[in-house]
Amino acid sequence: MSKKEKLSTEAYKGVRDFYPEDQAFFNYLVATCRDAVQRFGYVEYHASVLEPAELYKAKGAENEEMVNEQTYTFIDRGGREVTLRPEMTPTVARMVSGRRRELGFPLRLFSIPNVFRYERPQRGRLREHWQLNVDLFGSKSLASDAELMMVAHDLMFAFGAKSSDFVIKIGSRAFLDELALRHGLSPESSRALVALLDRRGKMPAEEFEVKLEVLGVPLSSISGNEEPEEVTQVLQLLEDVGVGNAHFDPSIVRGFNYYTGLVFEVYDTHPENNRALFGGGRYDNLTALFDDESISGVGFGMGDVTIRDFLAVRDLLPPYIPPTKVYLVVTDAELVPFALGIAHELRTGRVNTAVDFADRKLGDQIKAATKHKIPFVIVVGEDEQRSGEFKVRSLDTGKEVSLRRDELVGYFTTR
Repeated sequence: MSKKEKLSTEAYKGVRDFYPEDQAFFNYLVATCRDAVQRFGYVEYHASVLEPAELYKAKGAENEEMVNEQTYTFIDRGGREVTLRPEMTPTVARMVSGRRRELGFPLRLFSIPNVFRYERPQRGRLREHWQLNVDLFGSKSLASDAELMMVAHDLMFAFGAKSSDFVIKIGSRAFLDELALRHGLSPESSRALVALLDRRGKMPAEEFEVKLEVLGVPLSSISGNEEPEEVTQVLQLLEDVGVGNAHFDPSIVRGFNYYTGLVFEVYDTHPENNRALFGGGRYDNLTALFDDESISGVGFGMGDVTIRDFLAVRDLLPPYIPPTKVYLVVTDAELVPFALGIAHELRTGRVNTAVDFADRKLGDQIKAATKHKIPFVIVVGEDEQRSGEFKVRSLDTGKEVSLRRDELVGYFTTR
């Protein structure tokens, strides 16, 4: 293959390569999410990235745009139409419906899958991302709605956020249904109202008010402070456990495609990232796709891209700490077996150790350790083999300490 014909090293548009530092952040994100949600009694599940395309088509007209324009759908070698999952909720609804008689309710589940949507890549949105999904099935109590918001709140704190860094905005399907009834809106106008509220933050206030008037809905009906009773109850439950940064916002609708009750969104308050981070709500009819007897559900999904942006603008991204603690640089290839013996002792002592194989100059070996951000280097040469003493150099400070071979494991396990 000529130079001109070489393949590009760029990733497919809208997806990411995870080099070690990126993977380290992802591992941190996953570990933080797991720890936070498991404290509430949620257990982890997973499923294949491939689903029958009919799973998404069956959700009806409200899902038509996603199915036709945003999914990665193809015919497999067996002639079946399959889709790379664009979301996890239909999958978990399928799984719960499939074993409903074996499962105990209320059922608390979470997963951290990758999902795919063909859309224009932009800040906070890619064609593939990982998403924490947290769902509670089998309870219609408002306490279960409140619990999901508590999980979201505690999750933000687990990432180092303060109450002032974010706000939980709660919307109500019942409120909008009552609003449409009060103003005599047709089903078409009701859908237009939901779509308008969903775009409120993306247009000038004057334009929003004019479009409300066209629908026959005064701004005072939307901007009033009157809370639906269900919202008041949830806010009280949140306040009782110390969640004080939640409030009612009638413009929170999340499309209401399959939501049937309360919905919520977690908003970043930082001026450089003032946007919705993630959200969810109640969906009591989704499992009806699989069974005549529907199972109530409430949940949310949090994407890794938006939470990374949240952490970045606040300097909350954790520093990269390489998993390898020690790098053995070897002065001569004949000493590699000796170095491997030392490495074995360190690894047996739970010290992560890498060995260079002496096919480069000593200075180049040390440069490699520096590029990998490995904190300690040990030179292994004839003098060290003969004396049994080793100089341990910190690449952060440049300081050295001399240690006997039998002291190495103890030295590193205390650092």
